[in-house]
Amino acid sequence: MIRLIGYFFGVGIVLALLVAAGLAIYVGDLTKDLPDYEVLAKYEPPVTTRVHAADGELMAEFARERRLYLPIQAIPDRIKAAFLSAEDKNFYTHPGVDVTGLVRAVVTNVRNVGSGRRPVGASTITQQVAKNFLLTSDQTIQRKIKEMILSFRIEQAYSKDRILELYLNEIFFGLGSYGIAGAALTYYDKSVNELTLAEAAYLAALPKGPSNYHPFRNTERAIERRDWVIDQMVANGYASAEEGAKAKATGLDVSPRRRGGYLFAGEYFTEEVRRDIISRYGEDALYEGGLSVRTTLDPKLQLHARKALQNGLLRYDTLRGFRGPVTQIDISGDWGAPLGEVEGLSDVPEWQLAVVLGAEDGMVSIGLQPEREVSGALAETRETGTIAVDDMQWAMRHVVDGKRVKAGAPSEVLKPGDVVFVQKKPDTERSWELRQVPQIEGALVAMDPHTGRVLAMVGGFSYAGSQFNRATQAYRQPGSAFKPIVYAAALDNGYTPASVVLDAPISIQVGNDVWEPKNYGGKSAGPSTLRAGIERSRNLMTVRLAKDMGMTLVADYAEHFGIYDKMLPVLAMSLGSGETTVMRMVSAYAVMANGGKQIVPSLIDRIQDRYGKTVYKHDRRECDGCVATEWNGQAEPEVINDREQVLDPMTAYQITSMMQGVVQRGTAVTVAELGRPIAGKTGTTNDEKDAWFMGYTPDLVVGVFMGYDTPTPMGRGSTGGGLAAPIFKEFMASALKEMRPVDFQVPEGMKLIPIDRKTGMHAQAGQPGVIMEAFKPGTGPADSYWVIGMEDLEGAGRIKTISPQANRAVNSGAGGLY
Repeated sequence: MIRLIGYFFGVGIVLALLVAAGLAIYVGDLTKDLPDYEVLAKYEPPVTTRVHAADGELMAEFARERRLYLPIQAIPDRIKAAFLSAEDKNFYTHPGVDVTGLVRAVVTNVRNVGSGRRPVGASTITQQVAKNFLLTSDQTIQRKIKEMILSFRIEQAYSKDRILELYLNEIFFGLGSYGIAGAALTYYDKSVNELTLAEAAYLAALPKGPSNYHPFRNTERAIERRDWVIDQMVANGYASAEEGAKAKATGLDVSPRRRGGYLFAGEYFTEEVRRDIISRYGEDALYEGGLSVRTTLDPKLQLHARKALQNGLLRYDTLRGFRGPVTQIDISGDWGAPLGEVEGLSDVPEWQLAVVLGAEDGMVSIGLQPEREVSGALAETRETGTIAVDDMQWAMRHVVDGKRVKAGAPSEVLKPGDVVFVQKKPDTERSWELRQVPQIEGALVAMDPHTGRVLAMVGGFSYAGSQFNRATQAYRQPGSAFKPIVYAAALDNGYTPASVVLDAPISIQVGNDVWEPKNYGGKSAGPSTLRAGIERSRNLMTVRLAKDMGMTLVADYAEHFGIYDKMLPVLAMSLGSGETTVMRMVSAYAVMANGGKQIVPSLIDRIQDRYGKTVYKHDRRECDGCVATEWNGQAEPEVINDREQVLDPMTAYQITSMMQGVVQRGTAVTVAELGRPIAGKTGTTNDEKDAWFMGYTPDLVVGVFMGYDTPTPMGRGSTGGGLAAPIFKEFMASALKEMRPVDFQVPEGMKLIPIDRKTGMHAQAGQPGVIMEAFKPGTGPADSYWVIGMEDLEGAGRIKTISPQANRAVNSGAGGLY
């Protein structure tokens, strides 16, 4: 008997050795192609790029995986406790695999055979790190063994805190969020330090199956799973029974963070920054690189810019009458449901969509679009209101078959089922005013002339309605807003503000065609000084001046100012017939405002990578002594400005002084009501298709444009002075409110000499019609009266132009009417 037992024992040992050898060979074979776990040391997950305004306010986030990486030291103990309780309570004691948990899982899976339930994995946090980073999610024995082997190796190579850090920053939480920091923002719009016990427990419940515990689709299951995590935290000593009971008594209270832009009215600016970053570094850097972008945007100025532009566009549009409803819906049943499907303007929160329920002689009954709940579902409440006839008076002139007709009652304008925009009247409960999205569009750009920093930019009435940015993407004719470039070129090359040019009819021969530019209104003033010419925006004078000095010179200045990359040197271009953008025009005027220094417009101050290293800085000026650690009697640090001087500082002052006259006495007198030192120029093109105003103070340059996206006449009298200048004035009234008035500085060496405003000749100060004019050293009023262009009258008023390119420019319609 003993011999038989010994025999079986020996056989058993041999079989065990064979099994062990087989397992060793099998495991050894598996380890041959195991991934290199050392890559975890260089782990750089996709991280959200964040864009901030100049004051640090968050503007937008861009990410494929919404993740913010947090080191383990920055993760609160409560968060760690929640995840350890939910996933791996023995994490800090096991060697990578929890044997007790593994045995428990095996027993559970044996019991569940045939039940159809998914097998229990009993994976530790270390095993999940191995699977998520290095392996696939295949439900196989082979993958599980590889996972265990890697877990042992990872535990030997990295600390427990490092493993937990990797886990908490990598896992997927649902709703597009990755990592605990991203999840806290996505679900609760909070930082991890602000999460309550209940909130931390719910987030810890999600990695097991985010869709299974969706806060809105599977609310009950989500609460059940969260409460289980809370119980585990209490059982493990991370929370008291009282704290646990209080946490379980709350709802999920999920408040999803909005996507895209966060700074109100900054959508056009944000999109321009997004395109800029992609052009510099590519899409992967934007959506995965975790960049920190500090922009130049001033949030307060941006709000003023949005309001001023929208008000200007609405003023013009409402005078053209009501064009009809947004759409029509069936109101025979629940009108709230179909109305909720109509898309409004998310970036115009003052407006709301409404459906007409009834139209009587003196009033219109409306139903307001129901709000969306946090879950995205439509609210069940239905609110109504009224529009009095006095609050839609502008719409009584409505468009029928392309013609404006006068309505006798609101029922002739609005019908039941019409969906319209409305705005609530101040200090009322149910009274609303009728609104309409304008067809006319425009843009406004505000810039610091000394640095090129774009402080505000609005590219249209509503980004939600049209993402086309008219500030940077719309190429339009600047018209007379280009004339200061012509005059600046003249002043920089021997002419003075007192030089006299003939303002009289002129004909220009272009091949077989004749171009006869005219002043706005068709009249001419005869011989006039350059100052008078720019103040009254005289086309005929500008053409003669450009012809006298040569268009090649004008083209050279336009290119140096950045208005055009390559300008045709033809006379028609002197009146602004070439196409450019608002941004380029503002940059050009900044040169005149800052004393002639070339600037590069920028929407970005600084870009840092995920580690905080600065990879881009707009201001490249050097500063000797700026990094001194202490003061030892040395002089103040001096910033070295090495930007190119593209215009003589004295010329810059002369053209600025002349454009101050535009505001004080010329085509933009409405701006003078601001009572500030302001220089500026209006611009209007042929048939009033484009209206501009470009203006500046010593520290702020602003450009405004208005026009239809498809160039269309805006109507007789729709000039830059009448449409764009009031927008500029409204913006500047708000922007300059907290700034002290600053005068334009006269460069050292310039002389102020009294001259006759009409003749440009020397005169006695204080006499009627006499002004003080700025002259460069060695120049002054002319000793004899000479009129540039007088010879044209002797030659029958005809100038020969031989360039075939000029013909195309002329026939395209030269701008610069006013």
